[in-house]
Amino acid sequence: MGADFTTDQKRYLEGFVSGAKAVQIARSAPAPAAAPVAEMTGPDAASHRAMARFEAEGRKLTPEEKAKREELGLDAYDRIRAAAREGVFPKGPDLLRWKYHGLFHVAPAQDSYMCRMRIPGGILTHWQFRGVADIAERHGGGYTDITTRANLQIREIAATDGIAVLEGLVSLGLTAKGSGADNIRNVTGTPTAGIDPQELLDTRPLASAWHHYILNSRDMYGLPRKFNVAFDGAGTIGALEDTNDIGFQAVEVMDGFGVAPGVWLRLVLGGITGHKDFARDTGIVVRPDEAVDVTAAIVRAFIDTGDRTDRKKARLKYVLDALGFDGFLKLVEAKLGRPFTRLAAAAVKPRAEPDRLAHLGVHPQRQAGLNYVGVATPVGRMSVAQMRGLADISARSGDGDIRLTVWQNLLISGVADADIAAVTDAAEALGLTTKATPLQAGIVACTGAKGCRFAAADTKGTARAILAHCEERVALDGPVNIHVTGCHNSCAQHYIGDIGLIGARVPVNDDGDTVDGYHILVGGGFGSAAAIARELYQNVPADDAPAVVERLLKSWKAHRTPGETFADFTRRLDPDALKALATAA
Repeated sequence: MGADFTTDQKRYLEGFVSGAKAVQIARSAPAPAAAPVAEMTGPDAASHRAMARFEAEGRKLTPEEKAKREELGLDAYDRIRAAAREGVFPKGPDLLRWKYHGLFHVAPAQDSYMCRMRIPGGILTHWQFRGVADIAERHGGGYTDITTRANLQIREIAATDGIAVLEGLVSLGLTAKGSGADNIRNVTGTPTAGIDPQELLDTRPLASAWHHYILNSRDMYGLPRKFNVAFDGAGTIGALEDTNDIGFQAVEVMDGFGVAPGVWLRLVLGGITGHKDFARDTGIVVRPDEAVDVTAAIVRAFIDTGDRTDRKKARLKYVLDALGFDGFLKLVEAKLGRPFTRLAAAAVKPRAEPDRLAHLGVHPQRQAGLNYVGVATPVGRMSVAQMRGLADISARSGDGDIRLTVWQNLLISGVADADIAAVTDAAEALGLTTKATPLQAGIVACTGAKGCRFAAADTKGTARAILAHCEERVALDGPVNIHVTGCHNSCAQHYIGDIGLIGARVPVNDDGDTVDGYHILVGGGFGSAAAIARELYQNVPADDAPAVVERLLKSWKAHRTPGETFADFTRRLDPDALKALATAA
């Protein structure tokens, strides 16, 4: 190609020609006499070859795939800057492209941007936390949300301010690049990594290494759909790694099984609970120093094989369903250039169970005389004043770190025994709490209809209402997780909750009028109690949801067997029996 073309134009044209040539071959049409087309090279080659292969099979690419081939979102920065100067939001394919930089136009819920960050392992410094508060005050709505990937979001960003937010984050040593669209999302890890008395492995170096690999490897942005990776160090607070496309679980391998004894990572694949599937054990163990290479090889195999013609079937789960685990893992081994290490389950010591209440309250660290304090941020939302106050507490009485969790709260670590009372009092003075009640510890909610165009109900409002209503009426003696999500994207993972609520428009008359409401599910779980919740009620108005949850909790307390968890109780009884008991509660 001549020098008149830019690098990006060359990439596009190479992909286009490769695809056209493949289609001709597949249809047995003679190729026109022309010079041979060079094999496509460069970091976008694999994704463009995958697109061409689907076209050669006579299948139509999704509009999103066509948009990515025309211009990958990473290359749109100049146009994003121009749009900010003009004060306009993106339209059409640019809605997808802007997400590659972490900017989401969330109209009609809010005619503004949301910006989602990348915070590897969910850990940032007190000054970064304060800096995010400053950005949210100057350019956003004056608050942030903690997400279910131990991340932060800023909302209500004007069209003129998107670039200022992105560049402000970079000045803090943070970034939003690749935090949305068809990319590898925020890397999660054990929130108590490095301070946990129970952990087998400090996951911070792994989360950080994979985070930087993504940022510095352009081909990692060539995916057909989003991708989640989590590292669990077997600590007190779980990382929900079994809900990820790739999960690594720290395990202790015993002597006498043909590999060096010690701490390895067990590989699990294919988690996507919104599609009713958990990651499954592959029988493979990986040395911690191999984890990044293995993860990259898995992602590259997914780039080659993921469906680019059906967005609903484009996740890793469906590749595994089509090829089988063994078939897919052979492709990964080819990418990796070596076979995996496989071990029988008997070679691995049982992992310690996480504590479902340990992300709230005061807990001793592995460092003598130090503690971490879990602070509840109701369904993840914090004002900038609260953020600054928390940053002050961390700087004054902790080790300077703020640790976000997948449960939409945060930990202040490195608190000396003598400073515990001061820290808990300071949190209370901010309108927050450190009290670890089962309901407070277990309530999770996505953004909901006030900030997301897909949601059918105000999930955060409903979650707060459930908490306020049930805390006063039901005294629980064990953990119960309540997950409130707005739509089938399941950002709050309603299928894994003891009680899960998914937003629905509930009809209220014959004229077609509707109100916010939910379908309610029960019996979900994760980790060693993994299960997909089953639907119990349909079309419950949002105003009635707190009372329905109350009756379910009371019926469990009244009719459980000794030691029976809520999940086991709801799995033991059929739906009609459960509803009958709840009605009588």
